[in-house]
Amino acid sequence: MRSWPEMTEPERGHPDIPKLFISQFSVDYSAPFERHLNRLEVEIGREDYGHLKRVELISPPPQESFFASMLEITETLLKTTQNNYNRELLIRLGIRAYLDEGDYCVYYRLADRAIRFIPAWRQRTLERVFGHVPQEHTDWCDCRGALPGFEGRFIPDGAGGALLLRKRGEVDPDLPVLTATHGPYDPHTLDVALYFLRTGKGRAALINLGFAAREPLTDENLELLRKWGVPLNPSNIDIIYPYVDPQGHPHCYKMEKGLRRYLDLLEGPAARIIIDVHGCVGTVADDVRLVVGLGGFPPYPSPEDFGRHICHGSLCHLYPDARLRRGLEVLRDLSDAIFVQLCRGPHEAYHYFVMGGLHLLGRRLDPRQEVGSLTDGEERSYLKAENVRWLPGAGGNALQRMEARKHSDGVLCLHVEIPTAVRNKMALRLKEIEITESLDSSYL
Repeated sequence: MRSWPEMTEPERGHPDIPKLFISQFSVDYSAPFERHLNRLEVEIGREDYGHLKRVELISPPPQESFFASMLEITETLLKTTQNNYNRELLIRLGIRAYLDEGDYCVYYRLADRAIRFIPAWRQRTLERVFGHVPQEHTDWCDCRGALPGFEGRFIPDGAGGALLLRKRGEVDPDLPVLTATHGPYDPHTLDVALYFLRTGKGRAALINLGFAAREPLTDENLELLRKWGVPLNPSNIDIIYPYVDPQGHPHCYKMEKGLRRYLDLLEGPAARIIIDVHGCVGTVADDVRLVVGLGGFPPYPSPEDFGRHICHGSLCHLYPDARLRRGLEVLRDLSDAIFVQLCRGPHEAYHYFVMGGLHLLGRRLDPRQEVGSLTDGEERSYLKAENVRWLPGAGGNALQRMEARKHSDGVLCLHVEIPTAVRNKMALRLKEIEITESLDSSYL
């Protein structure tokens, strides 16, 4: 068994910024294609967003009647976008933007042409489960070959809707409920959730199908837009799908805010473990380390909330209770390198490594001294000594925990950040399972 010093890989001599984030790409500040958001995912992490959206040119544009049933979102986009270049571009070109709430397409309407933004990932996901793209509430439907033994339900809303999945028949109440609250923004988190369901490690899943306006367009799409005379800046693509709803609430928190409603729709026993899966770049090339957050917002958690906790100076052992052990057993399928983090207060935090026997060995620290920012202008924190991501302050997951506790006492929420390399691996493993099952059924 490895000892604590051998588990960490401190950047000796360079404790401030991991090498991965010393960016080698350059920006032409005179051009409109300067990037700000998604720098880590696109330029550094090489995250692939090519499957999310595609653009189409409609020339000549449809008549007024075509847009009559749609929601005009022009003013919402202009008021809420964080990108002045894009705002000024839409004003200069006289673009009016419409959202087709049924199929979740966005239209840019110009005098001589229109451009359609198609939510390709969302369409494929719904077709995969239902065989078509529903536009209204559905009842529970058999997932067919997409997820044998499960049924799905589509819940529409003003931001793409949600997909609910649950196991048919009686279920083990100790099996986790999985949430992919940033579904399209975190590539392959849907695949991770489906893998857990297919392999008997989860009983239900809540999947966000909508964009939070942070998902970038690919360079191929941007080149098409440039040719069509609409050269959008790829930074802050809230100029297509609004970042906030008409009441000013961010779409990226809709699943956390609506958690109790979605859990009620699942029916069956109350959730005891919720595993909230997210994607991250990590802090080293081909990072395979999972980071699990147990909370760090008032009301603050305590290590004793999760099992037997013993400290000798700054070195601490946490022997997990049944809930945390069950959750870690599930996550062990993704990686052998798992870190667990929490904040007991604003100046007292804990960082653990999950050992082979699933007990946790770690240390107590002061986040004011040991937590840094990966890059200027990015809300991405990391622990400098271990060179690993830092999670406890994540606001969306704090909101999920508060809503989960209102729904049922004693529920455990695990916020899991999964690096790109691990999510890509799980997508391949899921595909192998699907191919094997398809071949087996064809032999029958």
